[in-house]
Amino acid sequence: MLNISRIHKTFSQETVNEVRALQDVSLQIEKGSFTAVIGTNGSGKSTLLNAVAGTFEPDRGNIVLFDKDITRWPEYRRASLIGRVFQNPFAGTAAGMTIAENIALAMRRGKQRSLKMAINSSVRDEIAERIKTLKMGLENRLDNPIGTLSGGQRQALTLLMATWLRPQLLLLDEHTAALDPRTAAKVAEITREIITREKLTALMVTHSMQQAVDLPDRIIMMHRGRIVEDFREEMKARVRVSDLINTFERVQKLDLFDPTVAELLEQQFV
Repeated sequence: MLNISRIHKTFSQETVNEVRALQDVSLQIEKGSFTAVIGTNGSGKSTLLNAVAGTFEPDRGNIVLFDKDITRWPEYRRASLIGRVFQNPFAGTAAGMTIAENIALAMRRGKQRSLKMAINSSVRDEIAERIKTLKMGLENRLDNPIGTLSGGQRQALTLLMATWLRPQLLLLDEHTAALDPRTAAKVAEITREIITREKLTALMVTHSMQQAVDLPDRIIMMHRGRIVEDFREEMKARVRVSDLINTFERVQKLDLFDPTVAELLEQQFV
């Protein structure tokens, strides 16, 4: 379980450029759940993901992952617990290395690495078998440099690499945003299949309202560094894209410092 407790983050504090990116954010994500975080630009959704990933430390508050307080852990230390897929299909992989070599690196995530990677026949067979599940024909191209692949192919492989060792938490950082609609839909479907098959706990930031409705079992909406809505269980089951858009518009019209805001939002789907 991921337990985020009252975290705050302010950038450029006490300057004219001060941004209160996270304001007293608390969130619990249960083991095996798939949660999406949505919000407009500047809402704090990516900052929240980066705080969990360890890109920076929160100013205050705590982040606990399966009973481990990781609040002050550096990003590299969290790599043994957290898998991450970035928005850019070319991030998270080594373009000049082959598909097999990239996967071999993923197989040693969080472990001590050497300059030599043993990719024997049994390892190649295992890699090919897992890549075959992507249904892209890449199992026959293990010796191709990963940089020669399309963005969609590379993102699918990055997703496979991030989940190879079944991380305690998978972070998806708008991982289909740079892809064309057809490819984005394909990668989204692969995402659903992997998370379901491996029974992973996942946290996804997305601008796609359709993905937010279709993929996860819970939707968190953020605005001005705060969580302003939590669609789960029955509410999530009946929410539609139009509902999310209407809620966005309503949130933008409300004063978030008004203590009645949460109550007003909750009434929308009662």
